[in-house]
Amino acid sequence: MPGILIIAHAPLASALKACAAHTFPDCGATVEALDVAPNLAVEDIEAQARVLLARVRSPEALILTDVFGATPCNVAQRLADGVSVKVVAGANVPMLWRSLCYQGEPLDALVARAVAGATQGVMQVAITRPQNQAQNVGNRPGHDQAEHHHQQ
Repeated sequence: MPGILIIAHAPLASALKACAAHTFPDCGATVEALDVAPNLAVEDIEAQARVLLARVRSPEALILTDVFGATPCNVAQRLADGVSVKVVAGANVPMLWRSLCYQGEPLDALVARAVAGATQGVMQVAITRPQNQAQNVGNRPGHDQAEHHHQQ
């Protein structure tokens, strides 16, 4: 079962790990997080990440990072070999939860699940009319839109 390492700008990595633990309380041994502070040297970040990767790697690992091209992703790319350690950028809660749900799958399948979870979890949410608020229908009294420009 691949381990999961989250490398992101502080405090996102630890916040995502907390979300993981909230929904999957037993995931502690297979998920690690590294918050990247703005004042840390890249070499120090990489050293910390290697230690955390060694904890979760069994022998495979998926690294989730927040922004492609930023320091956390650049460090993650240094750790990945493309075979037993892979990186997915754009980390969000749906991506993480999908990864945890399917953590028992092979690494390539887990990468596909993570990407699908992330993209399917992003959508515009429509605002609908609250239930039980009728418009002027038949003889029923209602809100006259022509006379009022606000709604309650």
